[in-house]
Amino acid sequence: MIIGKKRQEVIFNIKRCVNEKKFNAKVEPDDPVLSKKDRLKLVEKFWANHNRPFSKAINILARGILNIGTPLLTLNTEIDNPESLSKLSSAIVTCNHYNQFDCLPLKRLAMKYHKRLYFVIEDTNLKLPNWIGFLMRNIDSIPVTASFRYLGRELPKHLNKIFSKKNRWIVVYPEQELWLNYRKPRPLQKGAYYYAAKMNVPIISCFVEIKDTNKQEKLHPEFNKTRWILHVLPTIYPDPKLSLAQNIEKMRKVDYLQKKAAYEKYYGKKLDYTFTDWDIAGYKKK
Repeated sequence: MIIGKKRQEVIFNIKRCVNEKKFNAKVEPDDPVLSKKDRLKLVEKFWANHNRPFSKAINILARGILNIGTPLLTLNTEIDNPESLSKLSSAIVTCNHYNQFDCLPLKRLAMKYHKRLYFVIEDTNLKLPNWIGFLMRNIDSIPVTASFRYLGRELPKHLNKIFSKKNRWIVVYPEQELWLNYRKPRPLQKGAYYYAAKMNVPIISCFVEIKDTNKQEKLHPEFNKTRWILHVLPTIYPDPKLSLAQNIEKMRKVDYLQKKAAYEKYYGKKLDYTFTDWDIAGYKKK
């Protein structure tokens, strides 16, 4: 499913960012725009309301909607999961970021092992309108914002509280920004690996292969529908013999190389960052 207008502009933005080697840049033209000060206030307000009875009730409702909707919306999604993850009570899940609904295969994976799944989201997602904004604010979201104090002091407190309970996984998209139907794994930001190393939890490394179909998207005639295959790659563990900085770099490098190898294996192509229309799954160039 493809949501949003100006999809041609998004593809143009992806192509421009690839050519400029800005692989973690924003490409969606209509995302909310806020100052750093307003972003921080938005996140602080989110956490201030988080434990109030009304917010807890809405959270239960939103999670229920997601729990019911996930199996229905992933009927055509395959999960390639060669090894059991049942013993991983606490973990950070990383994956390529390619669709507004790319959390659904990960949610289904978590449901398979009876894990509660949390999602790290960009602060501006809290301002999204309509039902998408409702879900973003209420389905066990963990907003991040560009504040050293927040990232260094406040966010770890929230993560530690989550990991203090059993069977909690947290999704982090280390590619940072959503790039619509972009098949290639992008260079990874270090945040996910910093918190994994700091809190001594493993990385569940994932890569989603996006397959074309011959069925046209109803609202976007320039695209065919796609289906997804979630490949669960070998789990990455912090090394107690390494320093924090060494663990961050090692885990990030291993995760990227695993995603790169998965791309090359399942698409049968060597990874390079020369843009072609094939890079956007389902795209039918006019």
